[in-house]
Amino acid sequence: MIRVLMSSAAAALLRAILLRADVARERILLTEVRSTDWQSLTMIGERHEFGLRIPGPDAAAVAARLCDGLADADFTIAGQLVADIAVVDQMSGLADGAVSLSIEALTITV
Repeated sequence: MIRVLMSSAAAALLRAILLRADVARERILLTEVRSTDWQSLTMIGERHEFGLRIPGPDAAAVAARLCDGLADADFTIAGQLVADIAVVDQMSGLADGAVSLSIEALTITV
């Protein structure tokens, strides 16, 4: 297993996103993660980009559970508010039946 270094906000958000799929954690592969500091005049936080790959014959159903209502979802993450989250790219019907997702989010430190 390769451990990816990520901020506590990114790790907590990723766990919350993966819980939405309602499958074993090892069914969804993290292919990319990037977080950058973000700030406005009154707030600080991070922008996150996650690349996910869901293999298997039921990948489309798993992706649907993960993505449906994601933009309106309420996440409970200690010390963080998810200000914005969206699926920015989804590729279905890959040669092996997998689904590839790109998710972007903004977390604000509270």
